[in-house]
Amino acid sequence: MKAIEIKNLNKKYKDFELKDINFDVEKGTVMGLIGANGSGKTTILKSILSIIKYDGDIRILGEEISREIKDKVSSVFEEYFIGEYLSSKEVEKIYSDIYSKWDSNYFHELLEKLDIPKNKKYKDFSKGMKIKLKIAIALSSRPKLLILDEPTSGLDPVIRSEILDIFLEYMEDEDNSILISSHITTDLEKIADYITFIDDGQVIFSKEKYDLEENYGIVRVSEEDFEKIDKSLIKKFKKEKYQINVLVDDVEKFRKNYPNFVVDRSTIDEIMVLYLRGDKA
Repeated sequence: MKAIEIKNLNKKYKDFELKDINFDVEKGTVMGLIGANGSGKTTILKSILSIIKYDGDIRILGEEISREIKDKVSSVFEEYFIGEYLSSKEVEKIYSDIYSKWDSNYFHELLEKLDIPKNKKYKDFSKGMKIKLKIAIALSSRPKLLILDEPTSGLDPVIRSEILDIFLEYMEDEDNSILISSHITTDLEKIADYITFIDDGQVIFSKEKYDLEENYGIVRVSEEDFEKIDKSLIKKFKKEKYQINVLVDDVEKFRKNYPNFVVDRSTIDEIMVLYLRGDKA
């Protein structure tokens, strides 16, 4: 059974639309969703949760969204409302009535681990503290699926690392799955199993992270050497001041054809930038 199945998802706004979005999230895996601001990532997440209306077919844990399915799903969005004058203790009283598997002990454990005050009013929290509380709430409902929109945004590197470790701990249960949208691609390099790249409302690719790490690379060449390369081996290229950066998606084949060229490993950031800013050969 798949955690999420998305088939032919379309959503049209006045100045933007999702166009035939298709991808799956395998059960027991972490899918990272990447793309520039305004590419459609949050719209996809809201469609999955039926927060907005859409055209297409979406299944969560093998079923259409329902009250029973919602009880197995938790999400973190920056804009989700929490009463300004509520403390963490008071928030727990509300959510313990919403989720059937709410784990009070785990919630208080997370408050301690993430240094979240129990009696301070939400309105007095910093941005980072608000995000941490939302993550604690999401995890304490003991969901089978986590849907996260920029969950580590605004957090310092130490707290981000702590949060990622908590997500990895959550994933030790093979029945659990995560779909996470993030601009911090180094976080995804740490926890994601798959990467789906969205641009202008369309899926550019949906691949195993291993495929990106092992098969994608960047060749940095002069204009003279660039002309020697078989253009069918080039995914995208970008001219810089002193060199041309060439993105390839079959490192082994490229090295066989051009053994004297150096092929560097590419980060998710570099792949995304070259796809968005680079030219086709």
